[in-house]
Amino acid sequence: METIESQARSLATLGHPGRLGVFRLLARRAPGAVRPGEMAEALALKPNTLSVYLSALAEAGLVTSERRGKAIYYRVDMARAGALIDFLAADCCRGRPALCAPRTAAALAPEETDLMSDRRLNVLFICTGNSARSIFAESILRAEAGDRFVAHSAGTRPYSELNPFAVEMLEAKGHDVSALRAKNVSEFQGAEAPLLDFVFTVCDQAANEECPAWEGQPVTAHWGMPDPVKATGTDAEKRLAFQQAYGALRNRIRAFAALPLETLDRVARQSAVDRIAAAGNEETTA
Repeated sequence: METIESQARSLATLGHPGRLGVFRLLARRAPGAVRPGEMAEALALKPNTLSVYLSALAEAGLVTSERRGKAIYYRVDMARAGALIDFLAADCCRGRPALCAPRTAAALAPEETDLMSDRRLNVLFICTGNSARSIFAESILRAEAGDRFVAHSAGTRPYSELNPFAVEMLEAKGHDVSALRAKNVSEFQGAEAPLLDFVFTVCDQAANEECPAWEGQPVTAHWGMPDPVKATGTDAEKRLAFQQAYGALRNRIRAFAALPLETLDRVARQSAVDRIAAAGNEETTA
């Protein structure tokens, strides 16, 4: 059982803005793990500074690490973080749920989304630029299961445009690209936006950014993969990178479309999309 002294040490560790920023990034990526280089880039930290922050968080038991080949990945210790939240709320209002629930348990337990209706489910794929990977995902889901899902995609940048190699790849695969355009996530926020059932980030940079508060609290997951736009070399080598990204996304989307979503509760749906993410991560790091 955690003592008040150990909980105080955890809170003191999180009381530093830099350490808190690292913890929040890892929490956004939970249950996945993140490489230090990616964290340093996302948070604009020097490698040695990040190393100090990670060591302090690990010593407090808030993060764990694992080796994958030559790389080390870090993740939030969800059990430890959950214990800290429980500790903070345990004595709130002397255990009167009518007063505490709206601020604790209710805030952490999203409302159950009804998937039993006949409506098609809205799925949003997010990347930074909405130029290749998210456009691939939108097109693939529309082709694979357009009768069950309404596929959308968007980017976090203020402005972007479709990558010509991505458009060429989609046309070669038989997709209709006439209606595709680069969009910003702002189109999917506000009163006029569609109610989203699933939100997937498909690039690490977008997943590392502050998350918007999506209306209806959709099921979310991170399906990150290398950016084909960054591929160098000949045009043939660049096309190969786009082909690999397309194939990896198609595998994940086919697995997603095969899920019996109507028979799963929210927890089971979240677990299912997380398993797809984990399987995809194994493919990209193999």
